[in-house]
Amino acid sequence: MTVTDAARESVSSGLEQDKKDGHLSVSHLNPPPSYDLADHPAPTGREEIWRFTPLKRLRGILDGEASDASLTWTSTLPEGVTLSTISQAEARELGELAPNDRPSALAAELSGGARLIDVPAEAEITEPIVIRLHGESVDDLVWSQLLLRVGNFAKATVVLVHTGSARYSATTSVLVGDGATVNVVSLQDWDDDAVHLGRDSILVGRDAEVKHTAITFGGDVVRLNANVEYAAPGGSAELLGLYFADEGQHLEHRLFADHNQPKTKSNVLYKGALQGEKAHTVWIGNVLIRKVAEGIETYEENRNLVLTDGCQADSVPNLEIETGEIEGAGHASATARFDDEQLFYLRSRGVSEKEARRLVLHGFFNDLIRKVGVPSLEEQLTATVEEELARNVLRAGQ
Repeated sequence: MTVTDAARESVSSGLEQDKKDGHLSVSHLNPPPSYDLADHPAPTGREEIWRFTPLKRLRGILDGEASDASLTWTSTLPEGVTLSTISQAEARELGELAPNDRPSALAAELSGGARLIDVPAEAEITEPIVIRLHGESVDDLVWSQLLLRVGNFAKATVVLVHTGSARYSATTSVLVGDGATVNVVSLQDWDDDAVHLGRDSILVGRDAEVKHTAITFGGDVVRLNANVEYAAPGGSAELLGLYFADEGQHLEHRLFADHNQPKTKSNVLYKGALQGEKAHTVWIGNVLIRKVAEGIETYEENRNLVLTDGCQADSVPNLEIETGEIEGAGHASATARFDDEQLFYLRSRGVSEKEARRLVLHGFFNDLIRKVGVPSLEEQLTATVEEELARNVLRAGQ
């Protein structure tokens, strides 16, 4: 039996036990996985999972039009790591996690094949695996299917960078072997007119550790899902996010941690800032603790900083708990303007208002940026925050 087969059998056995016990098999915020498009009808906007998304601004992605367009891929692959193209059938055989919403189901059906990044068992990849994806025009409709497979006891960091413009819908499966340590970073630095719908689903092996970071600055509409489930006990997942919305942007991040195994952990921390008329951010966090998931620990937190008038930040944390035999579970959410006391403290010590605002925002993001784990990218993020500030907030102090 392969590692993937064993993982699937373990997950299936946990779900079957849930059914026998008469407990939830799915979350109300996470539709059941299925490759059948009939199970993922086109949304009207009245559905709970779509009510925040501006459907008219998706430029027809959800219609499911076939397209041969693609993004330009540039890769940096350390020794031992391979990148190949496989068929959709092979992707399923390798253990790809089935789509659980319409965009990912369309991507799986219309991509024409999948890219496979393979990290062999016990490999310790010290340099980041970097994949740069660039689009040329928002007129291009691009479907994408990606598998990242990390073998048992391997260590690797993978960075996906999205630039340019396109209408892009992608489904990504991250298969993490037993005892592996994986860091996945997804950076959305699109042009202002891009539309990006994405789903990253992660299967965490026994005693494995996974960190997933979603960073979103660019794009007109970006809607990303990060889902985690566990193949065996002992797995740990850290889900991080950073976003900065400017005038007119809609940036939406949805998180789902499915504790379907005992003795597992998840920790979620997302931070966002908004500035400019009609800037809109959405954060939906959800944790499902199944009856079989005794002894788990989980916490989810979202913080938003509103920098100007005319912005809207929606933040909805959720916990669905089917067993009381847990180590700990909680959530927190807050949306606020600049802290007047912090600004007053800095101003009273001779710091200009412009500089005070810059320092407060850096303090807000800095602890999260330091968790990214890729030094060159951490420097880039700090610089990008500076650029975002320069568009609006610094002028407010002049």
